[in-house]
Amino acid sequence: QPGAGGLPVGINGRAVSLLSGGIDSPVASWMIAKRGVALEMVHFFSYPYTSPEAKEKVLELAKLLTPFTAIQEELRRSCPEELFTVIMRRFMMRISEAVAKRCGAKALVTGECLGQVASQTMDAMMVTGSVVDLPILRPCVGMDKEEIVQIARKIGTFETSILPYEDCCTVFTPKHPKTKPVLAQVEAEEQKLDVEGLIARAIANTEKTQIRYYEDEQQR
Repeated sequence: QPGAGGLPVGINGRAVSLLSGGIDSPVASWMIAKRGVALEMVHFFSYPYTSPEAKEKVLELAKLLTPFTAIQEELRRSCPEELFTVIMRRFMMRISEAVAKRCGAKALVTGECLGQVASQTMDAMMVTGSVVDLPILRPCVGMDKEEIVQIARKIGTFETSILPYEDCCTVFTPKHPKTKPVLAQVEAEEQKLDVEGLIARAIANTEKTQIRYYEDEQQR
């Protein structure tokens, strides 16, 4: 019987994977894990805008849950709507890098696919990634949605990923997101925010969950 292939987990170091609860990020995580990378999962939840069921859905895969509501509400008050998504993702990258440094991870992993949505254009990914020093691994970047779905079905994550629960990326989606954001403009808008304070509060309230695979109990 053919196996999954790849390399033993951990021989290529540790990375932090940003897990949205959608189809793409679990596939990206699986692809990187196949290359011998041990993963810590980070999911951003936005209670009460997202439901407890949405959070529980992600617990099947996630190990770190970071509250994101305060940051999103501050962005909505202070930033232009068309830049909301890209600035939000810059916060996600900053927080994930801080988590990575705590656990000794050497890279970040995302499920981004070039051109799939407004925040995944080449310009947007450049602006998003410019706030971190760690390399960003994007194993799905050149795939189309059907290719990603096929892998999700193969590895068994598809049915969980399509459960009809919202996530933090969808509840505050702008009507007309900027597809070609300019870094200088984004940085100017961030000057209105207490970036370090917002990040520190989010990290301070991070919930850690240890998932015990093949066992019924979870340790939290």
